[in-house]
Amino acid sequence: MQISPREGTYDIYPAHPLPPGSIGTGWTALADRLADESVVVIDGMCGVLWSELRDGLGAALTARGLRAHWVPVAEALRSPAEIDALVAPFLGGDDPIFGTAFTGALADFFDPTALASMRPHPDRDLTVVFGTGAALVGWDGCRIFVDVPKNEIQFRARAEGAVNLGAAMPLPPKAAYKRNYFVDWPALALHKQELLPAIDVFVDGQHHDAPTFAEGAVVRASLMELSRSMFRVRPWFEPGPWGGQWIKEHMPQLSQEVPNYAWSFEMIVPENGILFESEGIPLELSFDLLMFAEHRAVLGESAERFGTEFPIRFDFLDTFAGGNLSVQVHPSHEYIREHFGERFTQDETYYILDCTEDAKVYLGFQEDIDADAFRAELERSQLEGLPVDVERHVLTHPARRGDLFLIPHGTIHCSGVDNLVLEISATPYIFTFKLYDWLRLDLDGRPRPINLERGFANLRFDRKGARVGEELISKPVAIGRGDGWTRWHLPTHPDHFYDVHRWELAAGGVAAPSTEGSVHVMSVVQGESVRVESGGASRRFAFAETFAIPAAAGTFSVHADRGPATVLGAFVKPGRGPR
Repeated sequence: MQISPREGTYDIYPAHPLPPGSIGTGWTALADRLADESVVVIDGMCGVLWSELRDGLGAALTARGLRAHWVPVAEALRSPAEIDALVAPFLGGDDPIFGTAFTGALADFFDPTALASMRPHPDRDLTVVFGTGAALVGWDGCRIFVDVPKNEIQFRARAEGAVNLGAAMPLPPKAAYKRNYFVDWPALALHKQELLPAIDVFVDGQHHDAPTFAEGAVVRASLMELSRSMFRVRPWFEPGPWGGQWIKEHMPQLSQEVPNYAWSFEMIVPENGILFESEGIPLELSFDLLMFAEHRAVLGESAERFGTEFPIRFDFLDTFAGGNLSVQVHPSHEYIREHFGERFTQDETYYILDCTEDAKVYLGFQEDIDADAFRAELERSQLEGLPVDVERHVLTHPARRGDLFLIPHGTIHCSGVDNLVLEISATPYIFTFKLYDWLRLDLDGRPRPINLERGFANLRFDRKGARVGEELISKPVAIGRGDGWTRWHLPTHPDHFYDVHRWELAAGGVAAPSTEGSVHVMSVVQGESVRVESGGASRRFAFAETFAIPAAAGTFSVHADRGPATVLGAFVKPGRGPR
C-alpha cells in the first residue's frame, strides 16, 4: 500500500512522515538488514502470523546464502492446561463479555527451565529465536519487534488466523476478544514497555507478504517529535446492528460493501495505530508505544495520575437511517475497579455533530420513575420477547447540532435514531451494561447480551425529571473572543475528569490557545478544514478528523484559512484523574 496526501478531505490513512529511506519493504530487505547478525530475537504481538514470517524471512535468508537456525519460543510455553488455569480467574466464567484485568506478566505463560535451555546454534550463520515472548530467552542480539494494531488482530481472529497466547487452537471471535482484552493485551503491554528502549527494528506485521520496517532509533525519535507537536491516529470503522448511513455517505473512500457503519473509532488509544510513512511507504505501529515512550510529554501534569494510559476517547456513533442505541448505563468508579480491575470508569458525553429535525437523545429518568416497575418490564421483555415502553420510564430530549449531553456514570442513556454523535469519553470502552436493546439481533443473528443485574447495581434513579435538564445538558458560555474567533466553554458534570471547549472561527480567524498542562483531543466539527501549528509542525485537518495536541506543545494555533470552521476540544481538568 502506498500513502498519498489527501489534503482537505477526511483521510482514513493519516500518516506522519519519517526521513527519506527510513522504511524498508519486504523479506529480502529485512534479510539484508540482518546479514551481519549472529543472533536475532524476533518478538511481537500474539496476532502475528508467525509461520508466514518464518517462511518468508527464512527463504530470503537462504537466498542470501545464510544458514539460519530457527528456535520457536512457543516450545517453552507452559501446557495449554496450565495456561488455561492461569488465565481462568480473569475471564469471568461464562460471562460473554466481561472479565478482570490480568495481574501477572508475560513470563508467567512460559516454563523458565525450558526458556533457559534454549541456546544459539554454534555452527550456523545466525540463530533466530522467534514468537511472542522471544525476548524472555535473554539472549544478546538484534532485537526485532513485530507489531500488529489491535483492530487487525480482531479481523484475524474472526478469520481464525490469530491464536491467543498459549491457546491450543483459535477461540471463537468474541471469546478471543475477551481473552485479548483482559489477559493477552495487558500482559503484552508491560512486555512492550520493557522492551521499547532496546528494540533495534520495528516491523509492521499486517502485510505478511511484504512487511515494512524501520530502525528503532528512528521510530523513537519520531515518537518524541509527535509528543511535542501533534498527532492523529489511524481511525477504523465497524458496522453494527443499529448503525447508520452518515459515515458511508460522507466518507465514500470507505468500503461500501457493508450494511452500515455504526462506529468510527477516531481515537480509541488502546486499539488505534499510528501510521508513519517515508516516500509513500507505510509503517503502522500500535499507539501505546507513544505512551510508553513519551507519556509525560503527552499528558503533562496528569501523567502522575494516569501513568501510560491515555485518558480521553473520541468516536462517532452513526444512527442516521439506523436504529436507537441500546438503553444502557456505565459503572461507578468503585464498581469498575472492584469487578474489572480498571483504574477509572467510562464517563461519557454526546456532542451532536449532525442530526435530523426530529432526532432525540434518551437521557435520565422520568420524574415519576418506579425502579421496581421498570425492572419488572425489562425482565418480562427478556423472558417473553415483549417490547418495553422506554419513554414511559426514560426522558427524551430534542437533539440539535452543537448540543452536549452529559453522561456521568450511573446515568441511563442512549442516542436515538438519525444522530451523528461525537462521543467524548474516558478511555475505558467496553463497560456498557445494556438494559434493553429493542428486541433486535446482532449482525450474527443472535441476541445481544443484556446486563440487568450489573445495570441496576449502578443506575442513579435520582437523575430524573427537571434535574436532568439542569445538570446533564451543557450550557455553553463564551469565555474568550479575539479577531475572528470565539471560545466557548461547554461545562461537563462534576463527575467528569475532562472538560470541553469549542472554538468558533470566522473565515481567516486564528485562535492561539495554550494546552495549559493537559493533552487536548480535538475534532473539526464544522467547516472544510483548519490548519494547526504546534511544536514547530504545521498540518491541516479536515472536517470530522480528530487529532491531539500534547501537553508539552505548550501553545498552538488554529487557522480557519479556507472559510469559517469550528473545532471542539476535550482536556483533563486541572488536578483531576482516577479517584
